[in-house]
Amino acid sequence: MALELIGKLIKTLPVQSGTSARGTWSKQDFIIETQEQYPRMVCMTAWGGQMNELSAVAEGDVLKISFDIESREFNERWYTNVKAWRIEKQQAGTATAASPVQTVPGTVPPPSSPPPTEEPLDASQQEVDDLPF
Repeated sequence: MALELIGKLIKTLPVQSGTSARGTWSKQDFIIETQEQYPRMVCMTAWGGQMNELSAVAEGDVLKISFDIESREFNERWYTNVKAWRIEKQQAGTATAASPVQTVPGTVPPPSSPPPTEEPLDASQQEVDDLPF
């Protein structure tokens, strides 16, 4: 399942590396803020060549990220990874708050109703505020 997300790069975390049975590996996590009515923070991971793409952008840049989501079980606990496989810097004005974002099946998008508006009260409906602050 391949998904895409457009968001602002908030922070790039330090590179992590190690050795496994298949050899050495390195990865770098980064935080994206979505550009929706109700923005969300998402921690994603770049591996190998995608770390080069990540190093070519700066915090505050708007990015389009193609990624996969995968979960695995270990000792009866589940761990989910959001693995970026393409990171593209967006040109100024390309991404807007209304950019379509593909959501994961089974999730509920935030409500899109406008905030309630208050109508002014007439003199008979106004509350008396006698608090000193």
